[in-house]
Amino acid sequence: MTVNENFKQAKAQYQKWGIEVDQVLDRLKTVPISIHCWQGDDVAGFEVNQQELSGGIDVTGNYPGKAKTPAELRSDIEKALTLIPGKHRINLHAIYAETDGEIVERDQLEPKHFENWLNWAKKHDLGLDFNPTLFSHPKADDGLTLSHPDKKIRDFWIRHCQASRKIAAYFGKELGTPTLTNIWIPDGYKDTPTDRLTPRKRLKESLDEIFSQEIDEAYNIDAVESKLFGIGSEAYVVGSHEFYMGYALKNNKLCLLDTGHYHPTEMVSNKISAMLVYSDKLALHVSRPVRWDSDHVVIFDDELKEIGLEIVRNDALDKVMIGLDFFDASINRVAAWTIGTRNMIKSLLYAMLMPHEHLKKLQDEGDFTERLVLLEEFKTYPFGAIWDYYCEQMGVPVRENWLESVRDYEKEVLSQR
Repeated sequence: MTVNENFKQAKAQYQKWGIEVDQVLDRLKTVPISIHCWQGDDVAGFEVNQQELSGGIDVTGNYPGKAKTPAELRSDIEKALTLIPGKHRINLHAIYAETDGEIVERDQLEPKHFENWLNWAKKHDLGLDFNPTLFSHPKADDGLTLSHPDKKIRDFWIRHCQASRKIAAYFGKELGTPTLTNIWIPDGYKDTPTDRLTPRKRLKESLDEIFSQEIDEAYNIDAVESKLFGIGSEAYVVGSHEFYMGYALKNNKLCLLDTGHYHPTEMVSNKISAMLVYSDKLALHVSRPVRWDSDHVVIFDDELKEIGLEIVRNDALDKVMIGLDFFDASINRVAAWTIGTRNMIKSLLYAMLMPHEHLKKLQDEGDFTERLVLLEEFKTYPFGAIWDYYCEQMGVPVRENWLESVRDYEKEVLSQR
């Protein structure tokens, strides 16, 4: 049977539950995923005085074809985008500035250093998101930045974050879609601290100063990202979930939940509805921790499905800003982007093909038997046939056929680097 024939049969099965598949696909087309640029070059960036990775970040593997220039990185992203259905965004870090061989300190970065990224985004009709880079720098060598006891170091990072927000606002204004600017810091201690409170007070004061410069939310939206622990900060992280959740709620900022930044038994899917009770919007970095925050490529696992379900069943597709954050240098990097992003979109489609109102009714009525029956039976409904049709309609390869295109790109482009 053809893709279209399979689709028609699957569509009829979902229609029995009042699920209008064509409307679902039209809605899915409008949901952007913010695809992280740093998968393509192993989080190296393009600073003239490039530093070794630090701040608890590590990338393993040496698969050939790593992007070594901004042009190569953009080319690789373009290739991935031809294999991913929908219209999406690109997430940049400050270390991806282009300074024409000049050493420009991070607190001196300006929109002009990202002009090539902006022009490229305009050409390909992409939104841009942004992150100040508070790691892999001499002023972060001791594991502290915005909470550092040395005011000069704190001030440097404050200026960097302020500069980043201005760059982001420039993107938002030029592209006509607001940029999400997310602040994550590695600050913490390897062993048990004797003072947990003072660093958090310093972090709060630093954030207050950063955000004291008002920027129109039509151009820039601010988010803060927590972490449980990292390499070198196993015992204590200043910017914990509780710290940033409180800060975001009190200061009208977005709380960004990274799926790798919690205890192994904590599920971010379970946090989404709790946050939406108190926040109009929240942000995600979808990753895949394996035993720890290891940033594996996102797969179509139970937690990813549950994240999609929580977003969709709570009518939050316009409330949750979805971004990705993983990096794997042991496999083809373009394939990693493609796998992870397609899976994130799959999770949303899977969720959109569920009879949520009926399931909510069953829960309210206490009919947990039928609820469980339907949850289990829908796992084997012909979701794949709908996904194949969606890919075909969006002009991207169906099923694993996209891998052939990546292999050709590897042979013709990546292997020549």
